[in-house]
Amino acid sequence: MGLKTPLYEVHVAEGAKIVDFGGWDMPLHYGSQIEEHHAVRRDAGMFDVSHMGVIDVEGPRAREFLRHLLANDVAKLPPGKGLYSVLLREDGKILDDLIVFFVAPERFRLVVNAGTRDKDLSWMRARAAAFGITVTERRDLAMIAIQGPNARAKSVRLFSAPDAAAVLGLGPFESATLGGWFVSRTGYTGEDGFEIALAAADAPRIWQALHAVGIAAAGLGARDTLRLEAGMNLYGSDMDAARGARRAAQPPAGDHRQGTGRGHQRHIFPHPEPLHRAGPRAAGMRRLGAGADSRQGAGGAGGQAAVRATRPAADRADRGQFAMSKIPDDLQFTRSHEWVRRLPDGALEIGITDHAQGELGDLVFVEVPHSGRGVKAGEACAVVESVKAASDVYAPVSGTVIAGNAELAAKPELLNQDPYGSGWLMRIEPAAGVAPAVLMSAAEYSAYVAETAH
Repeated sequence: MGLKTPLYEVHVAEGAKIVDFGGWDMPLHYGSQIEEHHAVRRDAGMFDVSHMGVIDVEGPRAREFLRHLLANDVAKLPPGKGLYSVLLREDGKILDDLIVFFVAPERFRLVVNAGTRDKDLSWMRARAAAFGITVTERRDLAMIAIQGPNARAKSVRLFSAPDAAAVLGLGPFESATLGGWFVSRTGYTGEDGFEIALAAADAPRIWQALHAVGIAAAGLGARDTLRLEAGMNLYGSDMDAARGARRAAQPPAGDHRQGTGRGHQRHIFPHPEPLHRAGPRAAGMRRLGAGADSRQGAGGAGGQAAVRATRPAADRADRGQFAMSKIPDDLQFTRSHEWVRRLPDGALEIGITDHAQGELGDLVFVEVPHSGRGVKAGEACAVVESVKAASDVYAPVSGTVIAGNAELAAKPELLNQDPYGSGWLMRIEPAAGVAPAVLMSAAEYSAYVAETAH
């Protein structure tokens, strides 16, 4: 049994799929990751991010202390303002990324990643005495992130009229303490919204109140695909203790986490080359994803989540050539790493390649289309998510879905174990007179993988 947030029982009652995220039992989704993703993009959704670390730094030299530890200068912050920064070692390497708020003249609040909270606390406390300040972890708080184009308008209904006016008056990265809640206009989805830290005992009641005003529950799976679309950095992938802040290409304070609408988005998995564009070889690092140190939360971030060990880079080296011996001769391939098998009745069976599953790592969630759904060539019609990343699967032909592999819902690992057999995703009956998209032979696909791997 893992650690549980104050909202754990609520998630279970709402039918959430609970998974281990960095030692915490957290909701991956509540039935459909795609629907939750769209709810945030199109309307409003809320995330439980109570596993994040909230740390208060207090004392006359608190500002000086943080100037010593962080990459950005907190001295320029006016009261209530926050900024995105990174916690540094003495050699300039990154220990964590975080949000820091100027709460009062001698008090700052930091929100750090769940998987690094203990390390961050130890680092700060070891240096606090020299500055005569106190470092306090606020385990008495829960955190809820409310995101989407309608998030502010809907969630403000929970506030009194005076407090509602104050909340709506917050600018990006601004915060206020209202009725015992710490409210910040921050987020990690590319959408506008609030992140709220409140007493743990109040969290279940407020969660239900947010439901009542039309805000949908969303799991950490949707949180991660939203982050990926918005092009937001991820500790453990885009930055870590092996790299300095300059090498990690950190944005200046205030332009990383808070989106102000869909114009803020950047698609990380553009069709037709999602794995090539965002894969570890393209970026020189592990793939981004829900399993690794995803940042999201009230004033801060998501969750460190090494659910299972990922495959080492050496194991993936030259995988395109290595995998050829495993590829059945009756398959053809797309540039977005789907395989296609023509069945005796003329239908097309579709899955993801061994190269694709190797890049993604251990699969933890699969969503396949329902029978009877019409699809168009090039349309995203399935989702696969691993401990490291999430990616769409595209239809290679227009037609009608005649079967989705229902077994994958309970056994997503079949995609890793048998990608060309029992790990098939869907079967499509092509529309009359419509030819599939341009497909590659096994030899052509092998050459394509080798070319794009460098």
